[in-house]
Amino acid sequence: MKVLVPVKRVVDYNVKVRVKSDNTGVELANVKMSMNPFDEIAVEEAIRLKEAGIVSEIVVVSIGPKAASETIRTGLAMGGDRGILVTEDSDVEPLAVAKILKGIVEEESPEMVILGKQAIDGDNNQTGQMLAQLLGWPQGTFASKVVVADGAADVTREIDGGLETVKLQLPAVVTTDLRLNEPRYASLPNIMKAKRKPIADKTAADYGVDVSPRVTVLKVEEPASREAGIMVDSVEELVAKLKEKGAL
Repeated sequence: MKVLVPVKRVVDYNVKVRVKSDNTGVELANVKMSMNPFDEIAVEEAIRLKEAGIVSEIVVVSIGPKAASETIRTGLAMGGDRGILVTEDSDVEPLAVAKILKGIVEEESPEMVILGKQAIDGDNNQTGQMLAQLLGWPQGTFASKVVVADGAADVTREIDGGLETVKLQLPAVVTTDLRLNEPRYASLPNIMKAKRKPIADKTAADYGVDVSPRVTVLKVEEPASREAGIMVDSVEELVAKLKEKGAL
């Protein structure tokens, strides 16, 4: 069984994000970048399935600039077998990402695609669902548990009311939530081995996908700074303050 794991290069979650001086976007120059945390969970889950003898090959895929090859190397150091880099210097919107992944799926014929439920930069939470629709595959989103057996995957999903378990006939698309697992750290020997693992170079044109943006960002601004809290002596005073602030 082959598993495809898409990963995204994003600003490291420990970095304080700053807006560019011209308000055209987020400052990326000289900023630490790393793998999207939800995608790390997806890679870890694929590795655990391989360690259980269910998966035979893990293909790590990324769509982005040349530097995204380092993100793929991270996935290979964790336990992936080979990588595919679709080089694109501009921002690629979720629908275009899903279309490129569809082309890769048709080329690679995996039995499962596991990816993070969302990226921490755009927070769109769209790619997995769009990919499942384009492929006509069943999907299990927000997975907190995945059990694969007998050509099917039982996916426990985190929903507003609690937990829901769905059975997906393979091939299928699964998107990962935070509580699915705890990603491992790559050991130094595995980091060295990852440097020798192959990464195929592709472009969006290889899959016939137009990555021209459909959404235009007009302006990016810092969120308004929070005001200091105040102490009140009674419920009546609290209600009066809330009315004063327009919260009621």
